[in-house]
Amino acid sequence: MIQQSLTLEPDDARQLATLCGHLDSHLRQIEQRLGVIINARGNLLRLSGPAVNVAATEQLLIRVYTEVCQGVALSPESLHLHLHEAELGSLIQSSSPEPSIEPNQIIRTKRISVKPRGENQQAYVRTIKEFDITFGIGPAGTGKTYLAVACGVEALLEERVRRIMLVRPAVEAGEKLGFLPGDLSQKIDPYLRPLYDALYEMLGFETVSKYIERNIIEVAPLAFMRGRTLNNAFIILDEAQNTTREQMKMFLTRIGFGSTAVITGDATQIDLPRGSPSGLTHASNILDGVQGLGFTYFGNKDVVRHPLVQRNVEAYDIAENNATPVDKSQCSCSWIFRQRAVSLCQRRKTYANG
Repeated sequence: MIQQSLTLEPDDARQLATLCGHLDSHLRQIEQRLGVIINARGNLLRLSGPAVNVAATEQLLIRVYTEVCQGVALSPESLHLHLHEAELGSLIQSSSPEPSIEPNQIIRTKRISVKPRGENQQAYVRTIKEFDITFGIGPAGTGKTYLAVACGVEALLEERVRRIMLVRPAVEAGEKLGFLPGDLSQKIDPYLRPLYDALYEMLGFETVSKYIERNIIEVAPLAFMRGRTLNNAFIILDEAQNTTREQMKMFLTRIGFGSTAVITGDATQIDLPRGSPSGLTHASNILDGVQGLGFTYFGNKDVVRHPLVQRNVEAYDIAENNATPVDKSQCSCSWIFRQRAVSLCQRRKTYANG
């Protein structure tokens, strides 16, 4: 056990209050996760605990306070992400803090500022701003869609594009929900809910609704994209692993002048019928190295959701890698039997109605 003093500069009462949180809730959160004791008096903090944990806490507080002074909002959720990085050892194993984020890497929207975390997220944002077409491929929870929406909102607010287009294949995750009521927009809305949630957080509900009415934010089902030329638009194709080869080729040939396209997907969560190859994996194989296109591949360590999400992803990857050919063939046979049963039920219904 050691004790160490830390003086934070500049001595700004408002920024220090943001760092500490309401009734020092942020400090208590750090204490609980890193196993230290923090006593704060103005900009002077006294840290007590194991030497390694105290060193990690000092680096964490310096990083977070630097971001707060730069105008980045601090919440229990964002602090959780910082603590997640500390628990992964990025702070404990290093005696010096990580390099600071470049100012142009922080994405500023109407309501919040978004900071990419980790090398892959920073490279992803850099690639989106540099290339006209960017692929973001990786497991769930790595921020692919959220960062793409943030970049699109920033480009719209800075008038670098005239509209944002949200595109997603209408493929359900294993369940058939049948026909959905409403017009075209209402039918596709359930599939685009993650994109809407991010837009509401960055622009506000009223602004998003106004932009949708004016077609500044457009919802475009992938099936109806053929024949269009998309100029001066920021286009986001989400869940691209559920596109076919033909759909992916069709989408990539829609890009017009002044447009930016971001394609995101997780190659381990393909919901296409068995035997239908994914357009995302096909495109990543044949387009890698093409000039003007950028690829960013995320891993399990880039997951920024609840820590259990990362462990679940790792467990599934291990199970798939260790699966024997017999296990895989049994899965294939069970799928075939299910498809035959569904087909038989449909034929019986047809005969009954006839």
